[in-house]
Amino acid sequence: MASTSAPTIKDRIDRFFEITKRGSTFSGELRGGVVTFVAMAYIVVLNPIILSGGVDVDGKSLDFAQLSAVTALTAGVMTILFGLIARLPFAFAAGLGINSFLAFSVVGQVTWAEAMGLVVINGLFIVLLAATGLRRLIFEAVPIQLKIGITVGIGLFIAFIGLVNAGFVTSTGQASPPIGLGLGGSVATVPTLIFVITVLLGGVLVARKVKGALLIAILTGTVIAVISEAFWPVGSSADNPGGWSLSVPALPSQIFSAPDLGLIGAFNFGSFERIGILAALMLVFTLVFTNFFDAMGTMTGLSKEADVADEKGNFPRLKSALIVEGVGAVAGGAASASSNTVFVESGAGIGEGARTGLANIVTGVLFLLAMFLTPLTSIVPSEVASAALVLVGAMMMAQIKDIVWTDFSVSFPVFVTIAVMPFTFSIANGIGAGFIAWVVLRAFSGKAREISPLLWVVALGFLVFFARGPIEALFA
Repeated sequence: MASTSAPTIKDRIDRFFEITKRGSTFSGELRGGVVTFVAMAYIVVLNPIILSGGVDVDGKSLDFAQLSAVTALTAGVMTILFGLIARLPFAFAAGLGINSFLAFSVVGQVTWAEAMGLVVINGLFIVLLAATGLRRLIFEAVPIQLKIGITVGIGLFIAFIGLVNAGFVTSTGQASPPIGLGLGGSVATVPTLIFVITVLLGGVLVARKVKGALLIAILTGTVIAVISEAFWPVGSSADNPGGWSLSVPALPSQIFSAPDLGLIGAFNFGSFERIGILAALMLVFTLVFTNFFDAMGTMTGLSKEADVADEKGNFPRLKSALIVEGVGAVAGGAASASSNTVFVESGAGIGEGARTGLANIVTGVLFLLAMFLTPLTSIVPSEVASAALVLVGAMMMAQIKDIVWTDFSVSFPVFVTIAVMPFTFSIANGIGAGFIAWVVLRAFSGKAREISPLLWVVALGFLVFFARGPIEALFA
């Protein structure tokens, strides 16, 4: 009788994350997790910049160092949690749309602690919607053509983010044209030139199907950036318009720094008393809609890019994934890091080969280490990391071939979805405009019966969302 050997730890990890089943490898998951972290590491610096810039009604602002620590902590914990439960390579961090909304709109009316309390309530609402199955029903009610449009739109969106962060596309400060090429119509600044070199190098490596193409490009671009800054220093863009945007690439004087987690638990629900129930609920409504549909759109795009979505655009353990995403909002608010949600930059890791939650474990551990190694994470300039976003955006555009362009009642809503996302710098705006256009065109084209009742409800909700300014003014 032949004896069978007991499964090894590697075999158990393989079965749990379904690595072989999804056509991946341990090395691919490791590379993907590292690339996702590198593409997202800027959030440890950018989130504190945004949040610390907001002054609340009491004239107080949040501490930069504390924000950096809780940003890395919540990103690490939520990324690992999502990897273990949903087993998908979708990393988490503080959502850029919501943190800006908090810093520049909400805290003008409430304190920071009260603003984070609203974020916690927003997360609890999302968890409730996911736990009851309503969030999944809405997700499944979205037609596959719109889901494909969302994927393509996100591809353009993250490519646009990369071009802007690299200084390749900039604001002109004029009414027309509102944006332009580089600095004064030129891309001759050192950071932008290094971005171009990194993009072209990454493009060549991807075209030649070199394993680790994005990681090699990012590491090479970083080395070039550090050497360039050492010999031809341009400094920060705060002091020099042609300088580096977020962090200056240089070897840090110190690598280790102990994190200050004093912001954890610094939230309350006093906003309802301060500004009234209706006004507070309108703020929660805005947070929920933004959080809900940003995450839905991102998950749709990433699942198709990772090839884990079925013919309807749904993916494994969908309900669990939606619940954990809501928990990210609760955790982010409770830690004063702002709502944590799925990041489109996860596409960089997927482009490198990540297909399972094991990549998330790698990314999450690196975020936890970043709490102690904040000076080290700033070595990779955003201009170099942005190259990966542009390359991944190009990869995601491949989905456009599956859109039915011959039926205008389909193609126009999809086009609106794709166009509005990058033009308004918001995934939620693109989804909302696409939903409304879909309902209107399909209904008046004699295809009203094909529209899910839930889609009608969501489209109506988006009408309220787009008109929230006048509605809030009315309540005020």
